[in-house]
Amino acid sequence: MRIVVGLGNPGERFAATPHNLGFLVVDKLADRLGIEIRRPESQSLVGRGRCGEWDVVVAKPQTFMNLSGQAVQKLLAQHQASPEEVIVVVDDLDLPWGRMRIRERGNAGTHNGMRSVVGAVGTDFARLRMGIAPEHAVSDPAAFVLAPFEKMQRQGLEEFVDRGAQALFVVLSEGTRAAMNQFNAAPEAESEIDSRDGTTQ
Repeated sequence: MRIVVGLGNPGERFAATPHNLGFLVVDKLADRLGIEIRRPESQSLVGRGRCGEWDVVVAKPQTFMNLSGQAVQKLLAQHQASPEEVIVVVDDLDLPWGRMRIRERGNAGTHNGMRSVVGAVGTDFARLRMGIAPEHAVSDPAAFVLAPFEKMQRQGLEEFVDRGAQALFVVLSEGTRAAMNQFNAAPEAESEIDSRDGTTQ
């Protein structure tokens, strides 16, 4: 089994904000797999289907971002799964807009939702980090991630979400390493980011 969890905040107010990029990506993956994410379960909305050899659960926690770990922990218990079977999709203000970064495990970095998940289930789960940092400086990160997408981001949003869903599909069908080789940033950029979040390659 694989459990794919997109992090975000519930409600229309947050739907078109950078902090909900995880929701948008898992919605796109679910569309591709013919899965409907609508059943309430484990403080989440979930859908079930298959991808290749895997039974797949796609989930959107409804706890609000900073308590995402509660939902992930309950999903693991509900499906008798281990953290190694989880893939978390999350926005990342430490990565430039449009860049993706896949890892098999690692620390939480600066993201409060990831901190909640790591605090609840540990670090041994795969993650797809979707870069949201604009070219200009961000003076108030909390306000930025909860504000509507900027014009430049809206123009490339559909393509970015599509690439994120494709990366997840490759993780499910070919494995995390294959997805890393296809979708991660250039090695020099990766080294700089890894030094900030403590992730080992």
